[in-house]
Amino acid sequence: MAQERNERNQGQGSRRIRDVMTPNPKTVSEKDSIRDAAQIMAREDTGVVPVVEGKKIIGLITDRDIVVRLIAEGKDCATARVREVMSKSVKAVKEDTPLSEVLELMSNAQIRRVPVVNQNNELVGIVSIGDISTRSEEATKVGKAVEEISEGRPNN
Repeated sequence: MAQERNERNQGQGSRRIRDVMTPNPKTVSEKDSIRDAAQIMAREDTGVVPVVEGKKIIGLITDRDIVVRLIAEGKDCATARVREVMSKSVKAVKEDTPLSEVLELMSNAQIRRVPVVNQNNELVGIVSIGDISTRSEEATKVGKAVEEISEGRPNN
């Protein structure tokens, strides 16, 4: 597997996730209201907002989290807090991670977005499967990863 990964990385040159990520995403704290998070999503035209404590990522809140964990459960959007609906199990990558490794992570973990951190584990960006497909030469691999994520089957 390591040899396979090295061969893929050699074919990509020096393409790292920092080359395609969206830098400095807008964030919320776990104490912020759901309305705050939703307003950021609307203003930034995104479906995800990183949840931070200081500069450290502690979770993500997505439009789906709001629908499934808040609206569907009849909670009040005006008073509910981010901590009540955010996803706490977050897989982040370092900014120097090769694109192929991030695609593999997305495919295996069935995720479409990944926070990007620096050497101090501070949030510096976020990358989506769409960012990789539009900002890199990885279109074929992205297509395969999207198919696997959508079908819910691991990359074998």
